[in-house]
Amino acid sequence: MTQSTRTVLRNQLNQALSALRDAWRVMRHRGPSQIQFWFIALIIGIAAGFMALGFRMGVSSLQAYLYNTADILFLHSHAEKLHWFWIFITPVIGGLVVGVILHKFTDDGRVRSVADVIEGAALTDGRVEKRAGVASLFASLITLSSGGSTGREGPVVHMAGVISTWVSDRIHADGITGRDLLGCGVAAAVSASFNAPIAGALFALEVVLRHFAVHAFAPIVIASIAGTVINRLAYGDVTEFTLDTPGSLQFYVELPAFLILGLLCGLVALVLMRLIFFAEDIGNHVQSRLSLPRWLRPGISGAMLGLLAIWFPHIIGVGYETTIRALTGDMLLSTAIVLTIVKIIAVAITMGGRMGGGVFSPALMIGALTGLAFGFIATGLLPDVSGTYTLYAFAGMGAVAAAVLGAPISTTLIVFELTGDWQIGLAVMASVSMSTALASRLVDRSFFLTQLERRNVHLAAGPQAYLLAMLRAGAVMRPLGDPRSITRDEAQELIDQGLCVKASATLEAAMPYFDRDDIPCIPVVVIDKDGCENPVGALYHIDALKAYNRALAATAAEEHS
Repeated sequence: MTQSTRTVLRNQLNQALSALRDAWRVMRHRGPSQIQFWFIALIIGIAAGFMALGFRMGVSSLQAYLYNTADILFLHSHAEKLHWFWIFITPVIGGLVVGVILHKFTDDGRVRSVADVIEGAALTDGRVEKRAGVASLFASLITLSSGGSTGREGPVVHMAGVISTWVSDRIHADGITGRDLLGCGVAAAVSASFNAPIAGALFALEVVLRHFAVHAFAPIVIASIAGTVINRLAYGDVTEFTLDTPGSLQFYVELPAFLILGLLCGLVALVLMRLIFFAEDIGNHVQSRLSLPRWLRPGISGAMLGLLAIWFPHIIGVGYETTIRALTGDMLLSTAIVLTIVKIIAVAITMGGRMGGGVFSPALMIGALTGLAFGFIATGLLPDVSGTYTLYAFAGMGAVAAAVLGAPISTTLIVFELTGDWQIGLAVMASVSMSTALASRLVDRSFFLTQLERRNVHLAAGPQAYLLAMLRAGAVMRPLGDPRSITRDEAQELIDQGLCVKASATLEAAMPYFDRDDIPCIPVVVIDKDGCENPVGALYHIDALKAYNRALAATAAEEHS
């Protein structure tokens, strides 16, 4: 062995020993705290899992009682036999109860859901509203049980956020830890709701945290596994939907058809989202114009749903029976088209009327119906090169849901886990890719981010758009008397010219002054009891930029750690 070879081997050995010493030092100093954090993540996962399971069982039990059926999986078939007045009055009463709950326990009469959890992750260190969140859970329970046409993922995701918020407050968690714990709760809730551990973990990362940082992956996976185990202890290791007729691609010739289906599903998802927002705007306008009490609004929506359900009981609740029939091809083309339109209207009425619930399950039903209708047409036009039309229902289910959620990865996986059929992945991926690419350019990335944008919460464009809204002028200013700041007289002179911001104002409100007036600083004021503007400091352009840069760097460090 030559001298150079021995030197290389010696260097490699020294590097290996140094790495082992570093690993041991990390295990000694960080290991116990990391294990403790994972234990907390497990506890949150168990709590969120049991909460989601309890919510699902609660909806099933109350729905079975209200509609007097032993099997809610065939609810709409049973509802067709009930007296029309009972179909009508049940959502009316449910809506009135929801209205009272939201009026009493929320400050705006609005149900909290996934959008509020995303906002909490981005802007409030992983915290969400607790009182309003609990009220929203019970309101959504009543809505889904009494005929509301929504899903159960929205309320359980927010309630999981309430659980993680409670824990974060107790342990005084910082922003990174709070967001990670929030992700743990969300992952467990989604996994427990749909028996989908992979999708639950990725949903928390892709939709809520909106990054795939390595440090967040392990605790979120632990919580997701806990939620899945809880679901399987109650329901067994079974998929949400059982398919009797799995599809197959005919020599991959059908792939262009699935790309076209994806574009169609993107448009259908766009119609669903736009109609929900339109219904909300109409509801706000009518409520304001007629001076209606906000507790009455869900009751009016319930009356509209009741009238619709008399002819179309398919819209009641989550709609599993209709979704299963679509996935197995057990309906006509005309029926699939009509039910797609009716379900979109029903979802818009429910959510525009502030009755509560989520949008994911309705998107699955609408997507399955859209895909089935497209499949009937596609296989009819080219029968020699086409597989089964139910394969299109499967792909459509994922494509509409992915476009609504703005989450192609987790939605693709959750559709696989809901059905247990992994053999037609190319079809689903083709449709999902096209639907999300189209819909995300016609709304602000997703339904949830568009909801936030309508509330002037700008998260869709990323941290560079919303970080300025998190920084207050009072926290960045140089106080008067500081030798690096302007004098009181100089500040008053600028105030007299109308150039000032309140100490509570955000940098988002302050930055336009620098661009418009080309000044190095603006006075920061507080309003006294007489309404006078008293200067307390000066916000310098350079300080605002430095604060913004530090916030950007901290966000980038978290997302890439």
